[in-house]
Amino acid sequence: MKKLLFAFLLIYAGNIYAQKFEGLALTPPMGWNSWNTFAVNINEDLVMGIADKMVSSGMKDAGYNYLVLDDAWMAKERDNQGNLVTDPKKFPHGIKAVADYVHAKGLKFGLYNCAGTKTCAGYPGTRGYEYQDARQYAAWGVDYLKFDWCNTEGINAKEAYTTMSKAIKAAGRPMIFSLCEWGSNKPWEWAAPVGQLWRTTSDITNLFSGVKKINNWEPFSVMRIIELQNAIRKYAGPDHWNDPDMLEVGNGMTRNEDRAHFSMWCMLAAPLIAGNDLRKMTPQTTEILTNKEVIAVDQDSLGVEGYKYAEKDSVETWIKPLKGGLAICFLNRSLKPQAIEFKWADNPLHDDLSGMTVNFNTTAYKVRDVWTKKDIGKTTKTFKQEVPAHDVVMLRLYK
Repeated sequence: MKKLLFAFLLIYAGNIYAQKFEGLALTPPMGWNSWNTFAVNINEDLVMGIADKMVSSGMKDAGYNYLVLDDAWMAKERDNQGNLVTDPKKFPHGIKAVADYVHAKGLKFGLYNCAGTKTCAGYPGTRGYEYQDARQYAAWGVDYLKFDWCNTEGINAKEAYTTMSKAIKAAGRPMIFSLCEWGSNKPWEWAAPVGQLWRTTSDITNLFSGVKKINNWEPFSVMRIIELQNAIRKYAGPDHWNDPDMLEVGNGMTRNEDRAHFSMWCMLAAPLIAGNDLRKMTPQTTEILTNKEVIAVDQDSLGVEGYKYAEKDSVETWIKPLKGGLAICFLNRSLKPQAIEFKWADNPLHDDLSGMTVNFNTTAYKVRDVWTKKDIGKTTKTFKQEVPAHDVVMLRLYK
């Protein structure tokens, strides 16, 4: 009887604290977002063109299914009933028509708003209108809500995001809820019942390493973001993901840097949200973003975030446990090529988080290079290779 009572209390407590729609992101969400390339310069034709290209470029076939419209889609003021109003010049047929077009392509549609009184670009925020806005999004057919954190002075993050999560649930339409409060309030500690993903850092920029200043603000480079992920990997898993921000692949970094950036996001089990102009992709950008073998590492059903295992001569070795094997990524952070030599027998692996234990002395694995898409031997032989500057060698090991 006591056991039954305890079980009932656990279920009851779970129902109280689990606000979000469950099961929408058992693997990290994949899609495209307008902000990194277009910022506030968005319109109806752009969205439709991107939807077309998501299909024709192979992005949809590779798993990218959410098209998310970021800030500045709305008019500067709500109407006299407090409803959000679509900008009539940018979207003359309204958001519902745009969402319908995206859905007709076999894709899902996402929108942006903010937990504060105004969005980051100065448009109407959601504070005080959570349930009203959620009903509006549901009526428009929204499948994904990105919720930012500007103009939030005096607002409690956990309370604000929990309220919006409950509003989405009450509206009745399943939506992925993306918390974008930049990691300021450690959402990884409390947001698992609230949303499917949460930002862990400030905004990314198209810089591999170093510092870029924009007025008095410093967005984060790819490497700086990676440095901040290792300590919080235990909080990520199916339906609740650490989000190191959107991808900058195709936005001005070198091919090597794009490949390293994409590889590491996959090693981190990160949401893969492209941020480039899909209509102008080069073949090499398309090749990187649609590499299904690399994407499979990110989308592995075990849902375990990778970790940094070792570092030598500016080359970091990262390990990601996978269902039925593991991935290993050698990341060269230096400006010159680096030769690596990895003696499998000297590197037994154990990960407390996933329970993975690998002894290469007793178990031999096949080794596959997921960028060249070639099997290159077994772990019975020492792995030797040169890693180009600002690039990776990424391997998948399987029995």
